[in-house]
This record gives sequence, C-alpha cells and structure tokens, in this order.
Amino acid sequence: MASPLEQRLPAPVLMGIVNVTPDSFSDGGLFLDPGAAIAEALEQVQHGAAIVDIGGESTRPGSLGVPLATELARVLPVIEAVRAQTDVPISVDTSKAEVARRAVAAGATMVNDVTALRGDPRMAATVAEAGVDLCLMHMRGVPRTMQDDPRYDDVVAEVGDELAARVALAVEAGVDPVRICVDPGIGFGKNVEHNLTLLAHLPRLTERTGRPVIVGVSRKRFLASLLGDAARDRTVATVAAGLSALDRGAWGLRVHDVRAHRDALRVRAAIEDAR
Repeated sequence: MASPLEQRLPAPVLMGIVNVTPDSFSDGGLFLDPGAAIAEALEQVQHGAAIVDIGGESTRPGSLGVPLATELARVLPVIEAVRAQTDVPISVDTSKAEVARRAVAAGATMVNDVTALRGDPRMAATVAEAGVDLCLMHMRGVPRTMQDDPRYDDVVAEVGDELAARVALAVEAGVDPVRICVDPGIGFGKNVEHNLTLLAHLPRLTERTGRPVIVGVSRKRFLASLLGDAARDRTVATVAAGLSALDRGAWGLRVHDVRAHRDALRVRAAIEDAR
C-alpha cells in the first residue's frame, strides 16, 4: 500500500496550474505553445509548486470539450519534457481515461478528474491499474451549462456526500484510498453564496469524505463579484481566499500564481513560528 498522500506531500500543498489550451478562463492561449507551457511549469516548480497540474481541455463555464487526439497532442509533449527536467509530481487534468493512461506513461503521477469519474466509465479502472494518485472534483452538470441556475438545499452536505460517493466508487474499482484527494469544485455549478459557504465550512467536507481537500479558487469569477470589479486583478483576492481555506483545514491549493502564494505562506509560517 502507498503511503498516504498527505504524508508524501505535507500541507500546505501548492498545485500549479498549466493550461495548454486556447480558451481557459484566465490564461487561455498563454501556454498553448508547448515551449511556453514547459517553461511555465518549470518556473512554478522553482517558485514552490509541490505538484504541477497540466491540462489540455478547458472546463471554464460555457466551454465545450475537445477531441481525444487534440488533448493528447497538447499535454503529452509538455508532460514528457517537464518529467525529464524535474521529479516534482505531475498531475494531468483530464476526464478521459485514454489521456490519463497515456499521460501516466509519459510521467504523470496523478489524475485530476473534474467530473469525479463521471466523464469516462473507464477512468476508475485506468487509475487503479496505473497505481497513481487521484483528485476527484465536484461539479453539478457540465461546463457548458453548469452556471445557468445552480441550486442546493445544503451545499456543504450535498457536495460532501456526492464526493464521498465518488471516493467509494473509486475504491471499489481498486484505487487505493490513501491516494485520493477531493476538490469541492468552487465555481463549478455553484453561485457566489454556494462558494463562500463551502469555503467557510471545509472541515465538514473533510469529515464527510475522509480525504484531504484541495481548493481551487484561483482568479475565479466569484472573487470579481466580491470585489465589484470584473476587470480588477484577482491575485490578492485569490491569496486571501486560499489562506482562509488553509486555516479551515484545506490540504492544498490549486493556483495560477505559485510565487505569490509561496510568499504569503512564508510570512504566515514565520508568524506561527513566533507564537
């Protein structure tokens, strides 16, 4: 049995985002060129990323999927090149089992599935056979329509229970439970109130799922709503939300701006050490 994920990668974990896409909501097109994506990934490692998350299909609100061949062509050269230059864990952000299988062969050590195994019935078995880590994210609906009218009676209970069910499905398929983490899916089928409620009650999610929680709030639209300015830079707001999540028990943060978060964590740690 593998050692638990949170022992191999102690909190607070920073998962750096590298979107090899033309249409991701924040950095679409910036790293579509493989060379740019590779350079960004290595820079994130230099700045303190404990995991680099490489994806070739946008899941922003309103987005459509891409063909298998397109996604493979985007992510495989980047994963191979990054693996050749660092031993930092690499996550592949995909809901396609074949992309996951080929990415693991290229050097990925985690599969980050935003559909929590709903996107491809072969994914759970693929991850189990590969013996790699798995991140299961909660999403209501599909990216194209998930933000149309999201509704919950108790968002924390429902997200927690739905994630717990997906963890159970993965374990039943043979995935080692100590290799699994969960993501509440901030902004994926949730409105501003839902997002804030989930962030405020992260301990309940940990309790309901029994797995470490990674949170992705980086540059998301609900932060602009809170700031009252859609055009304003969201880095400071992202860091503030991330630190709050860590204070409430999050194991890790999925972020675009690794350096800013590492700086904030260093200051936070220094203050704690002085107590």
